[in-house]
Amino acid sequence: MNSIPIELPRLRVELDKLVYRHGGGELPPDRPHAFIYYLTIRNDSDRTVTFLGRKWVVEHTDGTQLVVEGDKIVGETPRLEPGGHFSYNSYHVTHCNGRAHGSFHGLDAAGNRIFVRIPAFDLTIPPA
Repeated sequence: MNSIPIELPRLRVELDKLVYRHGGGELPPDRPHAFIYYLTIRNDSDRTVTFLGRKWVVEHTDGTQLVVEGDKIVGETPRLEPGGHFSYNSYHVTHCNGRAHGSFHGLDAAGNRIFVRIPAFDLTIPPA
């Protein structure tokens, strides 16, 4: 078992869709811009992997940064056999444009720590 996480080749994350939404009673007044993202984790490696958590970094154009880390992925610990995939959607709310990226982390079947990067994507508020 490794103690340093490895980036497992042929394990990848794809941004399937990004949807913008402005305002409404569900969004806080200081963060009225919502970006709903749809992601798929694809396991084209030769190992079964189980994801235990995630880390997101949102870098805002005003110089502020938001880091979100936690257990599970939308309340689940997906287990992916070789050739398997896991799709979900969630969202970020913000007050200005930004860029989001991060990683999912977990274990392979042998107990080795692994991770996969979430490719960066822009959170661009459309012109009014």
